[in-house]
Amino acid sequence: MTWRVLIADVKQETSTFNPMPTVYDEFRIYTGEDIFDAYRGTRTELAGAFDVFDEDGRIELVPTVAADCVSGGPIATACLDRLLGEMEQSVREQSDIDAGYICLHGAMAGADEGDPEGRLLKNLREILGDIPLVASIDLHCVLTDRMIENADVIVPYHTYPHTDHYETGQRAARNLLGLLDGKSKPTVARVELPMLVRGDELLTATGRFGEAIRMCQEVEASEAGLAAGVIIGNAFTDVPALQSNVLITTNGDSVAAHEAADRIGRFMWDNRELFQAKLTSLEKSIRLAEETEGLVVFSDAADATASGASGDSNAILAGLIESGFSKQALIPIVDAPAAAAAIDAGVGATIEVALGGTRDPGRFRPLPVTAHVKSLHDGHFRYENGTNGSGGQTAVLTIGPINVLVTERSVYVVGQRVFQEHGLNPADFDLVVVKSPNGFRTWYESIASLIVPVDVPGSTSANLKSLPFENCVRPIFPLDEDVPPPRS
Repeated sequence: MTWRVLIADVKQETSTFNPMPTVYDEFRIYTGEDIFDAYRGTRTELAGAFDVFDEDGRIELVPTVAADCVSGGPIATACLDRLLGEMEQSVREQSDIDAGYICLHGAMAGADEGDPEGRLLKNLREILGDIPLVASIDLHCVLTDRMIENADVIVPYHTYPHTDHYETGQRAARNLLGLLDGKSKPTVARVELPMLVRGDELLTATGRFGEAIRMCQEVEASEAGLAAGVIIGNAFTDVPALQSNVLITTNGDSVAAHEAADRIGRFMWDNRELFQAKLTSLEKSIRLAEETEGLVVFSDAADATASGASGDSNAILAGLIESGFSKQALIPIVDAPAAAAAIDAGVGATIEVALGGTRDPGRFRPLPVTAHVKSLHDGHFRYENGTNGSGGQTAVLTIGPINVLVTERSVYVVGQRVFQEHGLNPADFDLVVVKSPNGFRTWYESIASLIVPVDVPGSTSANLKSLPFENCVRPIFPLDEDVPPPRS
């Protein structure tokens, strides 16, 4: 017997507080067989699923559309409608589909649509009918009723920083095989937790959140377990469903599912005070960097392109220049006009240019600097997981001892390769700024003498009370006082 399994992928993590809209052309889109060329051999969910299906030997994969974008602002309405419409049309064109694997992030938001993934799953369900559908999600997903209602099993990441993309795809594929074999009858239990979480206790290898995830893994490993996770949401996707959730799926054992969800939900709620970030002022951070021997890493989580921020913050750059920072520093910034000016001037030129404040001008003002054009690039590179990145026109500028990687478009500044493939080795510097709250630790902890979470402005600030929430669940911790405990 051969089963035809449809494959679709769409990912973008949205910060509602980023004023720069995400548009269709920013998505990296593969269709049909090109999806295999792009993802096989990578450390992604799709690659993990492909390998499980290939090993099974009974699956004919039917690729449709894989569309991924660097995290950013809300997707413009026409662009989101086009993107989802193209995906749905690609599915309509297929026939004799026996099951589907849909790879999602889960924290996408449009300018006028708060639940694109739920909308997509609902529409795919209407097109495909009553066949097995499994979705994988990031644990920062904003979980919605439509998502739960239209996927038979939802499989979330188990690690933060995220290192289990490939394994999550494998788990999703195995769940789909169980459904196809008729061995699984999913029963879902969900506990909604009115809490937004940040901070180091979310590190699953060392923090208290890891204990909750290990409880989920025990559930999955049990006789009745299918999928389990704590889905903490992306705190910056300010939509009506934003909160944390426990989601447990068992094989026909409703009692076990609800007991596990309640137990893990109580654990998360009881530890909610721990799940808040501790930040260091910019002035103190710079002083620590001057005093510390070896590499210091600044986490600019407030302008984390990995979380949906604009990437054009110049707050740390301005602080370093004003303080007369004396060591070798490496800073990324998204600034299309500055990159273009550097290219026009050429390598070796000295230019007067304003850096930053081009994408989120309400928070950042352009910073006038005199800079030397060190190198120029087309912006094409590969991330650590093997997928392609593109920053567009890219320049490396130096301002005294400060090296600035200037990109035309937003890129993930989480690993080292975004720097290395532009001739900049983080290990050669005294200070490196990453645009990530914690994901960078996988690539930097082994070489860093000190990691500092810096308290600066931005649309993804871990200082949650500094952000203008309007739509999320209320009351919610820590935005409100005396929040009632969750009910199962």
